[in-house]
Amino acid sequence: MELITKKRLHLVAGRNNKALAEEVAVRLGEQLGPVSLASFANGELHCKFGESIRGADVFIFQGHCTTNEMSINDALMEQLIMVDAAHRASAKRITVVAPFYGYGRQDRKAEGREPITAKLVANLFKVAGAKRLVSVDLHSGQIQGFFDGPVDHLTAMPVLIEWMAANLGDDLVVVSPDAGRVKVAERYANLLHADLAIVHKRRVKGEKNMVEAKEVVGEVVGRTCVLIDDMIDTGGTLVAAAEQLKERGAARVFAAATHGVLSGPAIERIANSVLEKVVITNTLPLPPEKQIDKIEVLSAAGIIADAIDAVFEESSVSEIFDGQNQH
Repeated sequence: MELITKKRLHLVAGRNNKALAEEVAVRLGEQLGPVSLASFANGELHCKFGESIRGADVFIFQGHCTTNEMSINDALMEQLIMVDAAHRASAKRITVVAPFYGYGRQDRKAEGREPITAKLVANLFKVAGAKRLVSVDLHSGQIQGFFDGPVDHLTAMPVLIEWMAANLGDDLVVVSPDAGRVKVAERYANLLHADLAIVHKRRVKGEKNMVEAKEVVGEVVGRTCVLIDDMIDTGGTLVAAAEQLKERGAARVFAAATHGVLSGPAIERIANSVLEKVVITNTLPLPPEKQIDKIEVLSAAGIIADAIDAVFEESSVSEIFDGQNQH
């Protein structure tokens, strides 16, 4: 008896950043699969797929962040429960699509008696039944090794570079806000044929989100500067770096980052800063109360859709980015 099996792509989404999931589905020419997600009275989460996914290549999409509707922990737990449900419903392969990987900043022990939560999250997905992970601009490349299976590490670089090339002119300086981001900033500078500068900063030991910006290394006088980072959380690093650049004579200062976490005082800081424009992508949803003129949101749906298509078709993901995602 000979059986020819047809491959079937099944994309489902949790309730966090569903707008991006719907955009990805449209680009793939697919519809989001029906899934019932609800909370019990005590806050526990429940999931039930609305149709058979037996033998399907299932992609489970979820944003990892706190919104007005749910916390980052609820979002993470909801995705884990969806993975478990898909595993028990005999899905052929389960791929976790997390545009922003939650708990990614704790990727090593910076001080004694600390957890490595980036590894813990990877373990949770593996135990739940995920075979593969797709994410955009992980906080550090080493997280790829935390998950015991293939990790497709995408980058929003093509989207951000396209905007910079169209809007920031030729006399451009790409600026790393700290020493840890120099390699990434260097790649942006090379692709934009721009110069490179570095803001040397010092973190206040034992204090979270406390940063003192110090020196600028590089020529910025009278030039357009763009600060590059993977995420903007409270905005402290960014705003302090922008002020340093202005003090050193920069004509215009912009910022570009993949993930707009924008927690706490971030919006107020950006609004009152010397930054002309901050460009982010929609890997995280930006609620209406955080939408200000200085912030422009670009779509990462194209790169995520291309990656999902490549995974499903068993073709190379890194070729989409000409290898620029390997870092």
